[in-house]
Amino acid sequence: MADLKITGLHKYYGNVHAVRGIDLEIPAGEFTVLVGQSGCGKSTLLRTIAGLEDADDGTIEIAGEVVNQLPPRDRDIAMVFQNYALYPYMKVFDNIAFGLRSRNVPKPEIEPKVKRAAQMLAIDHLLDRYPRQLSGGQLQRVAIGRAIVRNARLYLFDEPLSNLDAQLRDEMRGEIKRLHQELGKTMIYVTHDQIEAMTMADRIVLLRDGRIEQAGAPLDLFERPATKYVAGFLGSPSMNFIDARLVAAGAGLAVRLADGTTLALPQARAGKLAERRDRPLVLGLRPEHISRATAGDTRPGLATYTATIELIQPTGSRTYAAFKLAGTEVVAELKAHDVSQVNERIELAFDMNRAVLIDPETEKVL
Repeated sequence: MADLKITGLHKYYGNVHAVRGIDLEIPAGEFTVLVGQSGCGKSTLLRTIAGLEDADDGTIEIAGEVVNQLPPRDRDIAMVFQNYALYPYMKVFDNIAFGLRSRNVPKPEIEPKVKRAAQMLAIDHLLDRYPRQLSGGQLQRVAIGRAIVRNARLYLFDEPLSNLDAQLRDEMRGEIKRLHQELGKTMIYVTHDQIEAMTMADRIVLLRDGRIEQAGAPLDLFERPATKYVAGFLGSPSMNFIDARLVAAGAGLAVRLADGTTLALPQARAGKLAERRDRPLVLGLRPEHISRATAGDTRPGLATYTATIELIQPTGSRTYAAFKLAGTEVVAELKAHDVSQVNERIELAFDMNRAVLIDPETEKVL
C-alpha cells in the first residue's frame, strides 16, 4: 500500500487554470472519491497523479517518493478508464494479463493472478471471449480486472461507471467497494455523481473551480457542510434554499421569509446567532427534513407551515411534493401516502434543528 501527498499542485491549459493550488494527503489504504461538477478539475487532478498530464507547479509524492519527473509506467499506478480501453483483438484473459506481460512477470505467475482477479469479479467464465462478445458491465469488470491483477501502489478510477445503466451502476458500486475492502489498497475514484461519492468513499474531496471546497467523511460533508455549494451538491433531491432574515422572536430568534412567514429557531441555535439579528441569510432545508405535521408532535425545533402542493412525484416508498414558500419552489420528501393530489393543502413541519443557515455574501455556513 502507498500513501499520496500532493502539495501546491497547479495545472494550466493555456489560459485555463484547471487545478489551483491543491494540497491533499491520502493515507495508505483509504478509498478517496474526487467529486464535483464537470470542469471542476477532478479528472485533470487524477491524470496528473497518474503522470498522464504534467504538473505546472507543486509536488506529488507516492509513499514518500516525489514522482513528478517519473513517466506513468514507473509510478506503479493502475488506472481504470471511463471507456474501458480494452484491446478488441485480445481475449479477456490476454487483456487482463497485458500489464503483467509488459512488466515481464514470469509466465507461470501470470495465469493464477489472472484467474484470481477474474474470480473476484465473477468473470472467470468469460476469459476465452473477446470484448465484442461482452456486455457493458462485463467490459467494465474486465477493465477493473486488468488493474487489480497488478500489485500497484495506487489504483485510480476515472468515472468508470458513467457508461452503464442505473442498475449496473448500483451493482458495480458495490463490487468496487467490496474489492477495496478485500484488497485494502489505496484507491482514488473520480465521479460527478454525488450518490457514488456518498456510498463508496471513506473520504470525499469535493472540488470546485480547480480547488478543494471541502474534504471529509461522507456524513460529515452531508450533515456539516462548510459552504452553500457543498450543502447544495450533496443530497438528492438537493437542499432547498430560501432567502430570509434573522429576527427577534420573543426571547429567541426566528427566520423571517419574504412573505412574512416566521420560523422559530431552537433556543440552542439562537444563542449562537444573536449578533446576526436583523441581517439577511439564506435558509437551507433538505427535503427529508420536511414532513407532514401530525397532531401531538411535540418534538422541539419543529416549525409548521400550511402549503398548497403543486407537484407530486411518487417513488414508491416516498413521495416528492413541491410547493411555494415565500415565492421559492421547495421540495419535501414525504411518506408515500402523505399527499394524494395536486392543489391539496397540507400542514408541514420543518425540522429547524437540521436547518442550514448561510451567509449570503460569503456563502459560508453559519
